[in-house]
Amino acid sequence: MILTNPFQFKICLYPQYIDMRKSWNGLIGLVQNGMNLDPFEKNLFVFCGRSQRLIKIIYWDGNGFCMWMKRLEKGNFPFNPNKNINITKKELIWLLSGIDTRKKHKAIIFSNSK
Repeated sequence: MILTNPFQFKICLYPQYIDMRKSWNGLIGLVQNGMNLDPFEKNLFVFCGRSQRLIKIIYWDGNGFCMWMKRLEKGNFPFNPNKNINITKKELIWLLSGIDTRKKHKAIIFSNSK
């Protein structure tokens, strides 16, 4: 089953950088032992490595575990391991888009005059 609406899930960040060589069993173990959460719940579990160039997301779709990965060719994800474990869907979109919410961004002012 393909995940059609990922935002029906609660989004949980793993609060530390991890060894991104971990696969299914390693990530599920981190959810159970490191986060004290049930990996079979309706949650997206988000993991990031120290280089911040790769993010893995795992979730249970009712029939098996699914994994989604994104690797950046340039730059890095603005992953903050000290942040609260739960994030909003907007914060996940910002994270995956590379928007760093830790930095102050310059305001864009639009003018109607031509």
